[in-house]
Amino acid sequence: MRQQEKRLSANDVEVVVVTFEAEEQVLNYQRETGLHWPVAVDGSRALYDYFGMTEAGFFDLWNFATLRIYLLEMLKGNWLKRSQGDVRQRGGDVLIDPQGMVRLHHVCKGPADRLPADNVSKLIEKILKGEDDTAELQKLRN
Repeated sequence: MRQQEKRLSANDVEVVVVTFEAEEQVLNYQRETGLHWPVAVDGSRALYDYFGMTEAGFFDLWNFATLRIYLLEMLKGNWLKRSQGDVRQRGGDVLIDPQGMVRLHHVCKGPADRLPADNVSKLIEKILKGEDDTAELQKLRN
């Protein structure tokens, strides 16, 4: 989503990053990456549980798609770092509109299962315009 930062900001979209990591690790990550979005620490993982982001299995984490994205990152010079946290915790994307309605709920199957940021931005723009987003949501899920 970070590559869509300007586009999101132009549409007055507020992004909150949720993590279960310790505050010190969050601060280090923010410094290393230049992340300036607010970060909420969910140490109890109540939000993860609420949105069905449960523990991933071995083959969810280690499969061809995951190895491919790690290899592509290494080819770009982005070497993997040993994780300090729980690598089995699933992540995802949740989009909540200004009225509090969940408009998008995606639970990642593994590290390679991320929604294309550009598609999410387009969906947000359609929602803001009041356009029907049913077809767009279906495209995102497939």
